[in-house]
Amino acid sequence: MATKLYVGNLPFQTTSDDLRDHFAQAGTVESAQVVEDRMTGRSRGFGFVEMTSPEEAAAAIEQFNGKDFNGRNLTVNEARPRTDRGGGGYGGGGGGNRGGYGGGGGYGGGGGGGRGGRDRDRDRRPSRNDREPRW
Repeated sequence: MATKLYVGNLPFQTTSDDLRDHFAQAGTVESAQVVEDRMTGRSRGFGFVEMTSPEEAAAAIEQFNGKDFNGRNLTVNEARPRTDRGGGGYGGGGGGNRGGYGGGGGYGGGGGGGRGGRDRDRDRRPSRNDREPRW
């Protein structure tokens, strides 16, 4: 059974082929992938390598964790399963990617809309315009 490894602190110019070639020194590599940003296509500085056996994975961790690779010290450990990180927006609320300040998925997540889902009238600080005129 293949064992998946997380490889962090990769130099940004590293390709999936470079990663495969480097980890082949420790054993048979089933797959190697450098994670790229969806928008720009540039490397995000980490990737995943699948080794064919747990023994080869342990050897790769021992051999490469904390060691220099093209000027950067790699972080290599066994990959953890992905966790559900919530819905869209910044606050992790439900609903698609509504972005910005709106309801459900806006900053601060969920709530009654507005910025951070707080009660505007109650939490608002007095402003200059709230004072009585001086005439």
